[in-house]
Amino acid sequence: MGGTVAGAGVTALGLGLKGHRGWAFRGVSFEAEPGSLIAIEGPSGTGRTCLLLALTGRMRSTEGTATVGGAALPKRMAAVRRDSAVAHVPGVTDLDPALTVAEHLHERALLQQRFGDALRGLLRPGAERRAKERLRIDAALTAAGLDRDALPKGSRTAVRDLERVEALRLSIALALIGGPRLLGVDDTDFKLSDAERAEIWELLKSVAASGTTVVAVCSEAPDGTVKVPTRVADKTDVEETADALA
Repeated sequence: MGGTVAGAGVTALGLGLKGHRGWAFRGVSFEAEPGSLIAIEGPSGTGRTCLLLALTGRMRSTEGTATVGGAALPKRMAAVRRDSAVAHVPGVTDLDPALTVAEHLHERALLQQRFGDALRGLLRPGAERRAKERLRIDAALTAAGLDRDALPKGSRTAVRDLERVEALRLSIALALIGGPRLLGVDDTDFKLSDAERAEIWELLKSVAASGTTVVAVCSEAPDGTVKVPTRVADKTDVEETADALA
């Protein structure tokens, strides 16, 4: 990472996604400047995760328009994926409980070097590549507020031995290794105490303050965020979906 990241501005107008079971979300409209903290707010089951994945170019919307960092969705999903990263998304970014913190970080840094960096980076001497990896990892850990020395076994601590907040911070650090312009974080308040939730929101605010635009899924968003409410599909949505599938 290092330095200030040029975040991606995000806009949506009447954005919706319909699947085989009906509308995951519909009628989402908002505008957020680069470096904003966007909170997708609502109860579980209202399409929060689908909206997060759509805004990060990982699910194809079926209605309305959206633009992320100047790239229109769903037409330029690949471009949005390159500029974004996601964390803490069940079934997408699951941590391996048997691997250590160091192993997760090393693996992600190698993937970034191979698939995310310019080809000329792979031609650099091994020592230079390793030094760059250390700097990249240290910057991501600092941004995510994860202190390896404070863990039970330092970097050799297995994921299964991490506290819930520590695992969330690790997932965010892994996502930040690539220096994304847009960071999406799912379930930011899942099974966390009030104090832990406040801690995570302060973290996300600091990431946004560094320039990276953040989209975070939550049940209840704090003040100072761009709030994007979600809702359970109403009767009209259900009727329209039934007619379309008939």
